[in-house]
Amino acid sequence: MIRLGVLFWLALSTAALALDPAEMLDDPNLEAQARELDHALRCVVCQSESVASSNAQWAVDARRVIREQVASGQTNGQITDFFVERYGEFVLMTPRTSGSNWLLWAAGPLMFLLAAGIGFGYLRGRSRAPAITDTGLSEDETRRLREIMDE
Repeated sequence: MIRLGVLFWLALSTAALALDPAEMLDDPNLEAQARELDHALRCVVCQSESVASSNAQWAVDARRVIREQVASGQTNGQITDFFVERYGEFVLMTPRTSGSNWLLWAAGPLMFLLAAGIGFGYLRGRSRAPAITDTGLSEDETRRLREIMDE
């Protein structure tokens, strides 16, 4: 239990160290907007962390750019578009569902429906297949088998 608490505080302190207090905006509303964007954008260096939790130099620069644009009155959409234009949609922690991305979002459910349809068709085809009856060997086959066995 103590280890879990230590790990929790270590993770919390690491995330807190990512944002330098000197980077913070004076207006709490603007800072809240900037932090929302920090969590919405992916660090292109770390690739699995948001800009808010990364200590990479790119993330530090991205947080600075975000705060500059928030302070200049840019909206979240405009700032997000700024980063997507430069780094592609990979920079978004949650990809958009527009454009060609709809196929990626729909691929999972479509594959499930396809597999369910194939499975249903296979089971239905097996239930309709004629039953195989064991008629045994014909007289000619029995005679030929006895000849082979006697050799």
